[in-house]
Amino acid sequence: MISVYKTLLSAFIFLLATGSSSAQTINDSNTPLHLLKPSYRLGYGISTIEEVKQTMDRVLQYISTETPAELIDKTSGKTLTDFKRINENSQLKPGGFRLTSYEWGVTYSAVLAAYQATGDQSYLQYLHSRLQFLSELFPHFQKIHQKGKAIDPNIRRVVEPHALDDAGAICCAMIKAQMNDARLNLAPLIHNYADFIENKQYRLSDGTFARIRPQNNTVWLDDMFMGIPAMAYMGKWTGNEKYYDEAVRQILQFSSRMFVPEKGLFRHGWVESMEDHPAFHWGRANGWAILTLCEVLDVLPASHPQQPAILSLLKSHAKGLAALQHSDGFWHQLLDRNDTYLEASATAIFTYCLAHAINKGWIDSKAYGPVVQLAWHAVESAVNPKGQVEQVCVGTGMGFDPAFYAYRPCHVMAAHGYGPVLWAGAEMIQLLRLQHPKSNDSAVTFYDEEIPTDAPIFNYDGSTKF
Repeated sequence: MISVYKTLLSAFIFLLATGSSSAQTINDSNTPLHLLKPSYRLGYGISTIEEVKQTMDRVLQYISTETPAELIDKTSGKTLTDFKRINENSQLKPGGFRLTSYEWGVTYSAVLAAYQATGDQSYLQYLHSRLQFLSELFPHFQKIHQKGKAIDPNIRRVVEPHALDDAGAICCAMIKAQMNDARLNLAPLIHNYADFIENKQYRLSDGTFARIRPQNNTVWLDDMFMGIPAMAYMGKWTGNEKYYDEAVRQILQFSSRMFVPEKGLFRHGWVESMEDHPAFHWGRANGWAILTLCEVLDVLPASHPQQPAILSLLKSHAKGLAALQHSDGFWHQLLDRNDTYLEASATAIFTYCLAHAINKGWIDSKAYGPVVQLAWHAVESAVNPKGQVEQVCVGTGMGFDPAFYAYRPCHVMAAHGYGPVLWAGAEMIQLLRLQHPKSNDSAVTFYDEEIPTDAPIFNYDGSTKF
């Protein structure tokens, strides 16, 4: 039976390849039509580790050229190598992206994950060179700032953070880097960031992180990620359980206001003075939310009394997200609005988070593995030959109508896409190592163990008797 099946398949492939007029005689009786290759617009099937890393390497090469770790005199433009000569005219050499932004805090975490997944020293070198550079600048600019003199705004957010955007993502990345290599001298910066988050950030009366824009006492979903993972990692780094308790408290207070259980999604914003709370499920903000849950669960002790609640929230969110994936692997700018565009940064964050949750055993690989593999094909399609990430929504405030989100511009210089793509790639490599994907009946399927056949259709035990 198998030999007949293979003969028919070989004949079918030959007819398609030659373009012979006899191919018109193909029918259901003489050809396995179910093996016709679909015309996928993007990729399909199981990636290889080599393919994933090629995409990641293009991104790393691009950002390396766009983020110089260099100090200049803003008047003369000359490079300053003697940091003892730093003054109010000294500034970071401008590049395409800022070394001290929250987007680059995400990128630093992603680059470390890429190193840990690949062992490629170029990722570690990128991380260490930038973070060590900032740590060496910090005390010099701090002295100038303490004298009341103006300093480079990109360094000012390190010396004196003014918002969670300045502090949380980069603080968390620095803690990870410091724990990975104790020789780094990042502790002064970490404590400075953590002090802002813990003691100076604006909050609601119950302690929830908040802002006073666009309305007074507004909670932004973005601020889950901008503040909470850093607190959880402070718990891991210092051993002080108060940080775990604060991270968990913040998650539960955010979710009580912003998670919509019937959809399995978070609303982007919550305004205390509103009687009704509009629910615009912006993609990237939902990405920050599920990324927060992953980051916290990575370090929260399993014995913590609220660990099951955090894990349950992650599972509910994963289920809501998976149900809304587009057939090309992306997610929409507004997740539940198919009339909004397909957006790459949110898709990359979801790729990382769902893959990470599978690899950690938090969610089922059989249910979510194919979702992740399809999503990765979408992500890699957004990386152009230069290593730029396309289809990335620019920075986005809060709106209360669909048009605001639907018409936000996309741009390759939107820094929000680069870290998520590298993070997604790193976790895809881990997924391909740890899990057991196989193409069966043309569909990507994940199994509990390695399947000992490459036949197009097979039973779970590898047999092909049909």
